[in-house]
Amino acid sequence: MEPVSIDAVVVDHNDIQTIPSIAPTEPMAMEQPKLKGRQRLLNGLHRMGSSPSLAGFGRARSQSLRSGGKASMSCVSLASPGSPYGTSFGSSYSSELSNGFSTAPTSVANSPSGTPFWDERTRLRMKTPETPSSVPLPSSRRPFTRDGLEAESDYFSRPVRKVQKRANFNFWQQMPAEIRIQILRYLEPREVVRCSRVCKSWYTMCFDGQLWSDLDTTKFYRDISANALVNIITSAGPFVKDLNLRGCVQLREHWGKDGFIESCQNLENFSLQGCRIDRASIHCFLLQNSRLVHVNLSGLAGATNAAMKILGGHCPKVEVLNISWCNNIDNRGLKKVVEGCTKLRDIRAGEVRGWDDVDLMAELFKRNTLERLDLKNCDSLSDESLAALIEGVDQEIDILTDRPIVPPRKLKHLNLTRCRSITDTGLKTLVNNVPLLEGLQVSKCGGLTDDGLQSLLPTLPVLTHLDIEEIDALTNEVLKTLAESPCASHLKHLCISYCENLGDSGMLPILKACPRLASLEMDNTRISDLVLAEAASGLRNRNKSGRGLAHSERPEVGLHIEAYDCSNVTWTGVREVLSRNAEITRPSSRSASKTPTYPREIIKLKCFHNWQPTVEEHTKRVLRGDFAAAARLERKWADWMMMNEEAGVGGAGARRRRRRAREAQMMHADEEEGGAGTTGIGRRRRARSGPGGCTVM
Repeated sequence: MEPVSIDAVVVDHNDIQTIPSIAPTEPMAMEQPKLKGRQRLLNGLHRMGSSPSLAGFGRARSQSLRSGGKASMSCVSLASPGSPYGTSFGSSYSSELSNGFSTAPTSVANSPSGTPFWDERTRLRMKTPETPSSVPLPSSRRPFTRDGLEAESDYFSRPVRKVQKRANFNFWQQMPAEIRIQILRYLEPREVVRCSRVCKSWYTMCFDGQLWSDLDTTKFYRDISANALVNIITSAGPFVKDLNLRGCVQLREHWGKDGFIESCQNLENFSLQGCRIDRASIHCFLLQNSRLVHVNLSGLAGATNAAMKILGGHCPKVEVLNISWCNNIDNRGLKKVVEGCTKLRDIRAGEVRGWDDVDLMAELFKRNTLERLDLKNCDSLSDESLAALIEGVDQEIDILTDRPIVPPRKLKHLNLTRCRSITDTGLKTLVNNVPLLEGLQVSKCGGLTDDGLQSLLPTLPVLTHLDIEEIDALTNEVLKTLAESPCASHLKHLCISYCENLGDSGMLPILKACPRLASLEMDNTRISDLVLAEAASGLRNRNKSGRGLAHSERPEVGLHIEAYDCSNVTWTGVREVLSRNAEITRPSSRSASKTPTYPREIIKLKCFHNWQPTVEEHTKRVLRGDFAAAARLERKWADWMMMNEEAGVGGAGARRRRRRAREAQMMHADEEEGGAGTTGIGRRRRARSGPGGCTVM
């Protein structure tokens, strides 16, 4: 038998199986029965490796040879039997190894030893269960620790450096004071006062003057005590620039406290409207604040001509002055203010006497700084004084137009409401002299007619607000002139209430020529359903030309209309407005887009008080985007109104018509009370009144 080379011999002590050797007592016969199948294969197969796939053949597990500790190798030898029909009596191992590492039947003990097939100096390592049998990773692939040393174990057992704990850090205390103040600015004044109760440091921080540079008590003046308000003003006095104490009647006994008035010396905007303050305190405020720009003393009995004298002498930067309803101020005090405050641009002096003073008006004409003049309820204003304000006194006359040659006025808002002495003569002085006028209020001026307004309106190119309420002499010609004026494209607000001679012939041109109308007051006029239908149609066209609603958007009110107490307005006109508000425009079959269009702007209508609850409920549903519920409410309300009208007709079938009217009314009430998605059946039917209800209640 030829020798077979062996690269490694592995013996595992745990798995060594003792195979009894054949005793050489008797010579075996040369002729053996022929082996077949599995026995023949096992007889020729000798397991000499560590492969686990051959362990199932009943052979003992081998031990790997590691040469230099770098790799492990195994070998499987298939030895040919000496005879194809007999058992091999030789051994593939040398005699030196056969005695100690026998894995197959060996020869007799006195067999001569042969030459070893491998180097006798080869290291043999005995494998134990604790010995690793896998191939080690190359050094370039072995994990390393953070210190650069080679790790002997896996990744998860690497040493982790302990993180040092940071010392205790108080975020709020370590924050810069400027940032803390900026954070507190996002709180409401009432919340800042509550935060002052936390501790002493918070108390000092919450009353820091930087937080109270703008002190407006309009929203919380009823909920704050006088002591707290005095404490705030005293602590933040030098920092306060805008001080609005409107309605703070609780300060009546605290104006004279030490340090209260003296602490405010840097005011720019100052309002004492509605406060109970004495004359001396007003004078102290005005004397200590020479930087005042906006002063509001409306309705103060303590505001007198002496205060106006102080204001004109110590506050030259005043631009806005509101002294409406101050009965103790007249033209003498106003003259001091006009002479001392050269930047005055806004005067609101409703119900102040002395506006017939031509010298005062001439002084205002010389300044030419006024942008707003509010003379509401000033019966003393006359045509002569108004002419002195607009055209001056003894100015050069243009021989072609027979008008004074004067520079145009800077007036933007003029309020002459209830100035009963004004006539067309005074109004005509505004012609071509106020090109920047945006708001004109001449309501309840009974001396005006079509002549004055027809001359003035074409010369106001940027007019946006016009109030001609309760002028009995006006006709539809004024509205036609307004529709043809350059300001028609800019007009946003129009009030013609109680003008009983105005009707459809004047309002229809306005609705067609004024696309930006946002407010229309027409109560107690002769308008009819045609005006409401035209307004709804105009807003529908505006929605078509604008951008459609997105998925998350909701409609908005685009036009406010007041049409109550109009005898010619019926429920059909109101229904037209409701129908247009909830109308969904669906594209035609030929259109490329199949997406329906929802109205972006709707009309908010104020009509007959008996219909108003239905109109408000319908508007509420449209504004929240529930167009189906709004359309259902409008349809049931229309059915009830039709049945109600039929029930009032006499003749045959009157009882049946009345019964149908009651049923329609009940359905409408159920829809109005139940709302969207509910039937409303059974809700307070006993409390409803209708055609068949109790006539006494």
